[in-house]
Amino acid sequence: MKTTLKRPVAIIGYSGHAYVIVDILLSAGRLVTAYCDAEEKPRNPYHLKYLGKESEVISQLLNFDFFTCIGHNGAREKVHMELSQLLGNPINAIHPSAVISSSVRMEDGIMIAANVTLNPLVELGRGVICNTSCSIDHECSVGDFTHIAPGAVLCGNVKVGRSSFIGANAVIRQGITIGNNVMIGAGTVIVKDIPDNVTVVGNPQKVLMKKQASKLLAA
Repeated sequence: MKTTLKRPVAIIGYSGHAYVIVDILLSAGRLVTAYCDAEEKPRNPYHLKYLGKESEVISQLLNFDFFTCIGHNGAREKVHMELSQLLGNPINAIHPSAVISSSVRMEDGIMIAANVTLNPLVELGRGVICNTSCSIDHECSVGDFTHIAPGAVLCGNVKVGRSSFIGANAVIRQGITIGNNVMIGAGTVIVKDIPDNVTVVGNPQKVLMKKQASKLLAA
């Protein structure tokens, strides 16, 4: 596959979620050559060089573009922000099969997987994950470090807050506002606004629990 003349890419975190991101980057013509993690992984399907724990190899990472391959929202934000202070902003990982309007606005460290659709005037914050085949319609906004899971559908003018998780095949009706640190279960249909710090499942939606933001695990 033809690659660009840009710097090689080092990924931060190397597991199943990272495998998807490596494939996205390779499909987009980027050369991924190394990874950082707490320890060297016994499985290395992409034959990447292990650099070490990211906080201990900053001098080596200066030679790379980087991307944080962590599905958990809180952990992704922590690593993203710490490394951005030291290395500059991470790249975006955008699969060439994604359909993206020219009017979409996006920040850094964003994953856009295969067959994603982003319609006009969508806004994506830092570190957002748009996973496989999700659809985000016109004038939606997605807050920093939120994860839109495979097959989820956001209809027009939906607002999603920071560090929320929209489960696989969930459907969000047009004009809905979803708060910060919200978890929406797979297949859930959202027809009413959702406040901060709740977990919601079902069709129609049902609030299961309310937790402090610091205790939520949005992954």
